[in-house]
Amino acid sequence: MFEVRNICFSRGGSDVLSGVTFSASVGEVVAVTGANGAGKTTLLKILAGIWLPSSGTAVADGVDLIAEPIRYRRRLGWLGETAPADGDISVKAYLKYRAKLKGEQSRKIRHRVREAMEVCGLGSIADVAVGALSRGQRKRVALAEAVLLRPRLLLLDDVFAGLDADARAAVVSIVTSFQPFAAVIVSGHETEWFARLNAKTVEIKDGRVA
Repeated sequence: MFEVRNICFSRGGSDVLSGVTFSASVGEVVAVTGANGAGKTTLLKILAGIWLPSSGTAVADGVDLIAEPIRYRRRLGWLGETAPADGDISVKAYLKYRAKLKGEQSRKIRHRVREAMEVCGLGSIADVAVGALSRGQRKRVALAEAVLLRPRLLLLDDVFAGLDADARAAVVSIVTSFQPFAAVIVSGHETEWFARLNAKTVEIKDGRVA
């Protein structure tokens, strides 16, 4: 179970989020929607432990974001607005590097990378440089990184943005295949594609759950 408890966030003297509360169970997708500037990305960055809330907290499997931030972050996978940077490193080498940075045991890294690449359909481009990939392919690499350690909570910010229909369909397939293992929180405007995920919608308006 994942719970968002009365999250508030202020910036520059203005309230961005006020008392945001909702929950998600393993196997459930929650789509956070709202107009541009509503606070969707701010909320997901707080849930990812990147920014601290002004008040309130989030709890993943009984582990509190504020009280135990390191244990909390170990339970989640995060995909931000940007895909992996350009570079000559291959897809497989990049994922191995990221798994090591995330603290995975050396003996498990090969298995984790192979599993993530299989789920995200990256086998045919395993040895291709990340910088040579299309935007849709790089999004799949970012998704593979997010699911590397089989997180219990998967946070996907603006996951469909900038992708064509085929790439969006691929994202739906990836999220659906991983859904039984985690609670999934996605954000964006693409309600048609959220519907394909059977997502429960949480609309943010004026910093609150509408």
